[in-house]
Amino acid sequence: MRVAILSLLLTVAVGCNDDRPQVRAEPSSSVAVAAPPVRKLIFTHAPLGEVPAVVHDAVLKERDKGRKLLVYVGATWCEPCQRFHTAANAGELDATFPDVTMLEFDLDADKVRLEASGYHMTYIPYFGLPNDDGTPSGQGINGSIKGPGAVQDIVPRLKTLLGR
Repeated sequence: MRVAILSLLLTVAVGCNDDRPQVRAEPSSSVAVAAPPVRKLIFTHAPLGEVPAVVHDAVLKERDKGRKLLVYVGATWCEPCQRFHTAANAGELDATFPDVTMLEFDLDADKVRLEASGYHMTYIPYFGLPNDDGTPSGQGINGSIKGPGAVQDIVPRLKTLLGR
């Protein structure tokens, strides 16, 4: 009994002399808090697989987030593609396209599977609206000018494509 009382007194005394801030664990909540939607233009690389299935999955995923999906085809050697990417990465297009996700394909690596799925482009960059099933809708824009005006050439056409 004496040991229990001494142990209790020692615990209280040590706790009272402790100058460290006391940290209390918050009760855990089983309610999930949804993250706010991302409000910027996003590029996401298309995974391997049949293009309609890949695009269909991406359409559904982005729709659930309240975002629109465009199929984007570019290449590392394409100057207008480089300029558009640079502007997007710098955040220059976020205010104009805050709810758009570009599902990115590389022309050199993905040309055969894109064409086999009906995605034909005359020039790049190519931006296309897909159908819900992942097939091309026939609505899209091809190409741009070279040089510093490339982004200014693409943006109004993309706005029209998206109905803005």
